[in-house]
Amino acid sequence: MIVLDAVTKKFGSLKAVDAVSFQINKGEFFALLGPNGAGKTTIIKMLLGFVQPTSGSIRIKGVACSETRARKNIGYIAEQHMIPPCLSGFEYLCRHASLMGLSGKKARLEVERVVEVVSMSGREKEKSSGYSKGMRQRIGIAGALMGTPELLILDEPVSGLDPMGIRDIRNIIDSLRPHEITIFLNSHLLSEVEKTCDTAGIMHKGKIVVKDSISAIMAHGESLEDIFVKHITQTTH
Repeated sequence: MIVLDAVTKKFGSLKAVDAVSFQINKGEFFALLGPNGAGKTTIIKMLLGFVQPTSGSIRIKGVACSETRARKNIGYIAEQHMIPPCLSGFEYLCRHASLMGLSGKKARLEVERVVEVVSMSGREKEKSSGYSKGMRQRIGIAGALMGTPELLILDEPVSGLDPMGIRDIRNIIDSLRPHEITIFLNSHLLSEVEKTCDTAGIMHKGKIVVKDSISAIMAHGESLEDIFVKHITQTTH
């Protein structure tokens, strides 16, 4: 689904991403981990075509990510996802549908479908100003799921949520497994990554220092948090 080959991204003299290579298979739930400033968000921006690699290549289903058609079947929710408080969740999602070229009955049915997936049925027509952060996040994920994307990119989807909100988002992600959607997840909450993802990459100072299945990374009985700290500490000194 995704192949990065020797990808480097420079911003002036800063090398944000340094010769990164890895691949993610169709239907895989992958987490990219790392401290702030590691280069995770830059990789997401390159996947979405917001910025271009300085060198190397990124391909999505065999198509260079610089091409518009590579992003046709991607759903995305940003870390600082916002819904205008004057809109209801339903109105917000209808605007998404309009941007996708849907209108009338087709738009309404698609909105109803994704609202059901994120368990917001019955609350979607309330103004978002009255939503909790978890409810706003669920509506954001509903928007990302419109059009049944093959790749879903989630940037810190549980950041700032309480335990109930975190559980709700985890359940939504787990419910997508039968649909063979590929998940690219960026998160600091390592305990949730352990429960949700199949594979993970640990990134530090622009480089991937570990990339393997969650079970292989944790094969010696250590928690993902302990392994994360150990690798970051080793590459810092």
